[in-house]
Amino acid sequence: MNTPPRELPAHISSQNVRARTHSAAVGAFTFWFATRRWEWSTGVYLMHGYAPGEVEPTTELILSHKHPEDRDHVAELITRSVERGEPFSGRHRFLDTSGRVHSALVVADRILDDGAPTGTTGYYIDLTGTLDAAGHAAVSTALPEVVEARAVIEQAKGVLMLMYGIDADQAFEVLTWRSQETNTKLRAIATQLLADLSLVPRPHTQTVTAFDHILLTTHERIPPEEGPPHP
Repeated sequence: MNTPPRELPAHISSQNVRARTHSAAVGAFTFWFATRRWEWSTGVYLMHGYAPGEVEPTTELILSHKHPEDRDHVAELITRSVERGEPFSGRHRFLDTSGRVHSALVVADRILDDGAPTGTTGYYIDLTGTLDAAGHAAVSTALPEVVEARAVIEQAKGVLMLMYGIDADQAFEVLTWRSQETNTKLRAIATQLLADLSLVPRPHTQTVTAFDHILLTTHERIPPEEGPPHP
């Protein structure tokens, strides 16, 4: 049976994450399909504005925190998770107890028992604040492979940006989180992610066709430059 994610290890505690970014970060969760029971780590409580254990996380409580424009979408994700045994994954906004809006990326997998899905477990990544200049410098100092393997890391960032609809800084934050969470070099994470793309199902034909059209007509949408064209 799959093992639910553990609490944040000491080297990426909530305090450390806050020091690295403008927002609080990462927290683990588990959702059991049969009982509709949610479990939150300290990180998820904190990003919602609660002290750990202050409230019982329920579907009703979770939906009450979602941004009004995203609430129906998240409700559909939860329903689909239960009905189809799928992971609760995606990107949405939620409000903490003070009313501050957070942008969250939820990365999750299924919990299997003898091959049957019994729940979903994963992480909330608070993308409200991205790495600042000091954060980038600290990561670059601690992880020199960021500079040495910039090309592969940039490619991996591009994959995350496309898959999750996030920006470059947020994609870098996700890669850095996985590097620190697993105590694996950032370059190795990026390299393996690119190698594993062959495991992802090919996009639908209509998606490829739409992209072909965009590629072949991109030049038609480039705004004209001021002044004479360069030779």
